[in-house]
Amino acid sequence: MMETLQKTSLQTAAVECDVCTTEKNRAVKSCLQCLASFCQTHLQLHYESPAFMKHKLVEASRHIQENICLSHGKPLEIYCQDDHQCICCLCVTDNHKNHNMVSVDSEWTSKKEELKEIKVACQKLIQERERGQRELSEAVKSFKSSALETMEDIEKVFTELICSLEKKRSEIKEQIRAQEKTEIDRAEELHKHLDQELTELRKRQAEIEKLLITEDQIQCLKSFPYVHVLPTFEDVPSFTQHAHLSFKDISISEFKEVLEDVCQQQTARISQEVSNVYVTKSPEPKTQNDFLQYFCELHLDPNTTHKTLTLSEENRKVSCSYKVKQYPDRPERFDEFPYILCREGLSGRCYWEVECSGKNWAVAVCYRGIGRKGRSDDSKLGLNKKSWRLGYYLQSFSFMHAKAQVRVPVASRIGVYLDHRAGTLSFYSVSDTMTLLHRVQTTFTEPLYPAFFAVLGSSVRIIEQREVKKDQM
Repeated sequence: MMETLQKTSLQTAAVECDVCTTEKNRAVKSCLQCLASFCQTHLQLHYESPAFMKHKLVEASRHIQENICLSHGKPLEIYCQDDHQCICCLCVTDNHKNHNMVSVDSEWTSKKEELKEIKVACQKLIQERERGQRELSEAVKSFKSSALETMEDIEKVFTELICSLEKKRSEIKEQIRAQEKTEIDRAEELHKHLDQELTELRKRQAEIEKLLITEDQIQCLKSFPYVHVLPTFEDVPSFTQHAHLSFKDISISEFKEVLEDVCQQQTARISQEVSNVYVTKSPEPKTQNDFLQYFCELHLDPNTTHKTLTLSEENRKVSCSYKVKQYPDRPERFDEFPYILCREGLSGRCYWEVECSGKNWAVAVCYRGIGRKGRSDDSKLGLNKKSWRLGYYLQSFSFMHAKAQVRVPVASRIGVYLDHRAGTLSFYSVSDTMTLLHRVQTTFTEPLYPAFFAVLGSSVRIIEQREVKKDQM
């Protein structure tokens, strides 16, 4: 089919000899001086006659007229390098005087060399892209294989986890049943013992009542020694006030909360790692909608809160007050500087926003191992290699890392974009547009924890995603 089309195309494009009178033969050459095309037979004159030997022959073409100057009717034999066009000998004096000119042959020879270099460069680009296609195909194949393998591993792990939980559930239920049976058996034995004591006491009571209505005093006095002393029994406990009477006191809900908290943290970690796997890198976000696809919910960690900081708005806002809080002493709590961390360790592509007020606050990220105790630089956001900070420092609005300070424009609503794998950390001023304040390009070796700083009269509030979307409307 393709060969037929190609043959048809060639036949359609064939140039006929201008000299043939009856059956038109196919032309093999065109003459720029004769402005005609010739078949092999009629072309012989150009090879044999001295008058025609100097004519310029080219491949047979239907567009031979395009090689003739429209103004002078002469062949276009000269190339003007200043105007980048082919001209005839008469055009030289008309419109191209004092221009740099060469013959068309010379220019074409030069252009051919240039085209050869372009061809080599083009071939190199083609080879690079063919290699890229092969590598991409292999990468996609490997990507799909790893996804399938990981899903199988997840299925296996979760199945084993579910089986383990079901086994533990059965064991606890069996333990409850066993404990129930043991205690019920003991209760029934105690019940039987109390029945025996009741029988004896009721018998003694009947004997006493019988003596009380007997008029034979001598007989009563003889019987008195046997009835006036009651049998010795242990005190009967109050079962309604028994501290361990009910299984309801077992903290199943606490087990559920702990398990869910661990699951939430671990699944969040896995989710971040999953989002960090890609075949091709996504383009850098530009608009706020671009950033929102990486939006992550943050939760302040009360266990890290400095004693001068107050949490509010469901632990999304932190502010500083004169009143010192009596927070429990914890290893993870900052004891000297008014800092607080978020619970989440971020390791993928993430974006979050904060609204800040006052003249002494900071938005930062840091490694989990940043110092928490004392006043050394190891515990100061932005003054060590474990933290990156943007905000006010010594009445200057700037970015700081490892004591290096860069002044940036003042902003109050800050958007932070992290591409952990690419080593990119960017701070933006958020309004109708996203204005870059500062970008860090480095290599992150650990998950990063969002951190905040505020002193008297200042506060930082984490923006929820629904607020961001509402603001865009």
